[in-house]
Amino acid sequence: MLPKIFKGLLAFIGLLVLFVLAYLAFMSATDFRPEAETNLDIQNNRAAILKKGMPISVLTFNVGYCGLDAAEDFFMDGGTRSRCKSLEQTLINLDHITNFLSKEKPDLIVLQEVDIRSSRSHQVNELDHLQKKIVGYASIFAVNYKVPWVPVPLTRPMGSVYSGLLIFSRYNVQAATRYQFPGREPWPRQLAELDRCFIECRLQLEDGKELLLINAHLSAYDKGGRIRKLQLAFLKKRIIAEFKNGNHVIVGADWNHGLPGSDPKFFNSAWPWPSWYATLAEDFTPPGFAWALDKTVPTVRDNAFAYQEGKNFVAVVDGFLVSANVEILRVLGHDLGFQNSDHNPVSAVFVLK
Repeated sequence: MLPKIFKGLLAFIGLLVLFVLAYLAFMSATDFRPEAETNLDIQNNRAAILKKGMPISVLTFNVGYCGLDAAEDFFMDGGTRSRCKSLEQTLINLDHITNFLSKEKPDLIVLQEVDIRSSRSHQVNELDHLQKKIVGYASIFAVNYKVPWVPVPLTRPMGSVYSGLLIFSRYNVQAATRYQFPGREPWPRQLAELDRCFIECRLQLEDGKELLLINAHLSAYDKGGRIRKLQLAFLKKRIIAEFKNGNHVIVGADWNHGLPGSDPKFFNSAWPWPSWYATLAEDFTPPGFAWALDKTVPTVRDNAFAYQEGKNFVAVVDGFLVSANVEILRVLGHDLGFQNSDHNPVSAVFVLK
């Protein structure tokens, strides 16, 4: 009897090993490896040209793939879930976010975590929905997460993911480029991770100079901060070079870092600071550049459990970094109570000097 059980156990272990090896071979063969620089398509481009001295409204919002509403938690934060609870709830979140953007009508919109076809958002094409509903804008999309199957959490895996960054512009976009951030997680973890990047849109000004509008989403769960440092250094070098060339720079991002001038203690959260929370190094901000953020409104919540005001850890990690030739007129954090995303949007009005 024991030999049969032993043989059965060995056979099961052997099949399990073969399955894991086959999975790793498939994931390695299909691994998304974008070029360092990729030219992006500009859909529905506009004719209007930006002018110096005119107010420009910009909004940044990590929409959390329309799946991280207030009722959700997330396994990477200590919760158990990785997907929106239902197709219906995904559509509700998407509709509310779309309606908010349509009501605000900023000149420029930068969005993170927009899904095209993912298990976590029940295969809803959020990109197509937003492009159809947000009218009067050029749109530019860049993929930063394309994985056939994310196997964790084991009880209900995240599954397939196809997602990215999205920019809307009421003004003519001369060119748009996807820049791959440096740094990758060790194999095989990277096979299921994002390929972090930023979109750079070049908007022509009447005097021949350009506004560089950048949409970025930096790493969050980077143990030791090695990859974050590489990403920040790469972005910093890029924006300094463009400013030295006489161009204007506006970076709207989910920085996944506490922004300068903000402090989580301001919000009196009952929950301890999570391990993923990090602050930007004091020497990151380039000389002459300035931060546009609203330190009184949290832009991200910890997803260890469903949102409870005053209990979840909250912080300000979303906002804008602008060059010295961009004047900040006003900034507003929109407190939406994390009802349809684990982030709150931030809008600002700038003038190009």
